[in-house]
Amino acid sequence: MFTDWCRERSYDAAAETLERDWERMVTFYDFPAEDWRHLRTTNVVESPFAALRLRTDAAKRFKRVDRAIVVIWKMLMVAESRFRRLKAPELMKDVHQGTVYKDGIVIETEPEKVAA
Repeated sequence: MFTDWCRERSYDAAAETLERDWERMVTFYDFPAEDWRHLRTTNVVESPFAALRLRTDAAKRFKRVDRAIVVIWKMLMVAESRFRRLKAPELMKDVHQGTVYKDGIVIETEPEKVAA
């Protein structure tokens, strides 16, 4: 296993982190396979704010707060128009309703029988 390889090369901290956070790292497998591409990235959050940071750093300081807010919102709206569309937006309803997925595939569960 990879953690054994890490320990053999004295990367104990890396091995411990992998073991401790493994479930969190592979959580995306509990969602539809079509959504994995979107779930494994934080670019949706990072990219718009990186562009925004460039603009606000260049201006250094706006003389009026309302003008800064206008620039910030306009830039975020432009960034939003470039977001990648979801591959299977119709599955979001199922996920929201609690449909269970394992390795990206729906797990069919039988209704529980109540003893009489």
